[in-house]
Amino acid sequence: MNLFDISKLRNELKELEEKTLDSNFWNDQKNSGKVLSKIKNIKANVSKYEELEEELRNLLELTEIVEQEESIDDAKDIIKSTNKLEKEINKLEIETLFTGKYDKNNAIVSIHPGAGGTESQDWAEMLYRMYTRWASKNDFKVVELDYLEGEEAGLKSVTFEIIGENAYGYMKGEMGVHRLIRISPFDSGGRRHTSFASVEVLPEITDDIEIEINPDDLRIDTYRASGAGGQHINKTSSAVRITHIPTNIVVACQSERSQIQNRETAMKMLKSKLFDLKEKEQKEKIEDLKGEQKEIAWGSQIRSYIFCPYTLVKDHRTNYEVGNVEGVIDGDLNGFMESYLKEFNHK
Repeated sequence: MNLFDISKLRNELKELEEKTLDSNFWNDQKNSGKVLSKIKNIKANVSKYEELEEELRNLLELTEIVEQEESIDDAKDIIKSTNKLEKEINKLEIETLFTGKYDKNNAIVSIHPGAGGTESQDWAEMLYRMYTRWASKNDFKVVELDYLEGEEAGLKSVTFEIIGENAYGYMKGEMGVHRLIRISPFDSGGRRHTSFASVEVLPEITDDIEIEINPDDLRIDTYRASGAGGQHINKTSSAVRITHIPTNIVVACQSERSQIQNRETAMKMLKSKLFDLKEKEQKEKIEDLKGEQKEIAWGSQIRSYIFCPYTLVKDHRTNYEVGNVEGVIDGDLNGFMESYLKEFNHK
């Protein structure tokens, strides 16, 4: 817990709470909202720290008692509680790395297959399943916003939202090209194939961030939603596609039951994309951009997933790697996410 300066946090909390006592504090609603949000976050972290500290003290006391009584069942319980506490401490330590402006926001994620037809479309579907399983294991909620199924298998594109505190903080390092090497199940000759898919990750833009959009710059189309039956969307819903004419950014939503809801969600997606574009334009050099999108092809991948001739998943930015490909595909991504945060969040 060396990354967690509890004294510094408590002092900061005291200073912020003193600000709220100022008679002019509530005059600036935008600023007061930010201060209150920060107070809430610091209180949550301090409370969590104190809770874990108390659990640690209790475990140490129980350990001393069990050593004297030599109870095997009690010893097993302590080991179980210690493992759980270790995970909680590690999680709190990682949360100290969420220093980005939008790390606490929900994440809007889009996956697109590269060239290669059915093979890459199947890989895009595998990535979608991987992220939904990761979200489920880490207590995040996933809401599918738009889904276009592949012709034979997989998907042509999918956009979904991961909802929960620090969703964007965790997911931002996943942005880029992902490469798969395996024996293709679609190749009757049993040959090895390389497939690519791109992952785009944007923070959900909250109400306190102002993005002005001229209604005259929008083309809004409605259409009948289509997809893999009840597995993905309600076919009776009215889908909405919005094109921002000046930038040619296109967003679509078909997940909600009403056209009005789909339109609201699509506008939320558009705001996130326009905000991301605006942020990038303010960068002086293109190499300053984190998660820069490149061509969905060989040489531009951030991570490789290899099933054959050996099993390995390797992140090419951090060199973090594991041999259990199946585990990673099943959602065990925290090691990759944490190594990215530790290497890049301080830069």
